[in-house]
Amino acid sequence: MPARRRWFEDRPVLKRIVLALVAVLVLPYVLIFLYLLPFIHPVSTLMLRDLVLLRGYDRRWVSLDEVAPVLVQSVMMSEDGQYCFHGGVDWAEMRMLVEDTLKGQATRGGSTIPMQTAKNLFLWNSRSFVRKAMELPLAVTTDFVLSKRRLMEIYLNIAEWGPGIYGIEAAAQHHFKVPASKLTRRQASLLAVSLPNPIDRNAGKPGRGLRRLAGVIERRAQGSGDYIKCIYE
Repeated sequence: MPARRRWFEDRPVLKRIVLALVAVLVLPYVLIFLYLLPFIHPVSTLMLRDLVLLRGYDRRWVSLDEVAPVLVQSVMMSEDGQYCFHGGVDWAEMRMLVEDTLKGQATRGGSTIPMQTAKNLFLWNSRSFVRKAMELPLAVTTDFVLSKRRLMEIYLNIAEWGPGIYGIEAAAQHHFKVPASKLTRRQASLLAVSLPNPIDRNAGKPGRGLRRLAGVIERRAQGSGDYIKCIYE
């Protein structure tokens, strides 16, 4: 037995730690395949945090057929206009993000919907290069394994829309007292533009700036036909 391997075998605690770390890194990729099953309703790391802290949360899973198409259009135009065309990561956007970061300039998030879904399912919220490095392969795998429709369904059911409010059905009921299937175009656009910061951006009580952003997204959503074919073809 090589000396290095013998040294490792002689340290059972270290061995268990290494195996545990490997298991933690591999588990998300196993779960991605499990989420192919339509009756599996994933939860996010934020939802698990709320459970651990005994806060509780409101999430009511709905299929994509029970979500107003105007909401899907608005979210795509606000969060990821190239959703149907990339493979999980918008590499042109990521390259611009890296260049701006290296120049010390303020940057946008640059996250696609698959990246946000991977983060919500498996990672944490704070910005860091470590998290981003883990997020990229998870996003590519998620986009490759799951259909665009299933991925969007999961994203809309785990996204945060306020303190303890997760998923589009709970969000629609909380902010507008209607089911997700009955959202109007304006309500959908307000929910979409609140996603980057749902704690400070209240879709049900929007300020002037949020209403202005919603108006932009509402106009984009009306002309989004070619951009959403992967969902409704």
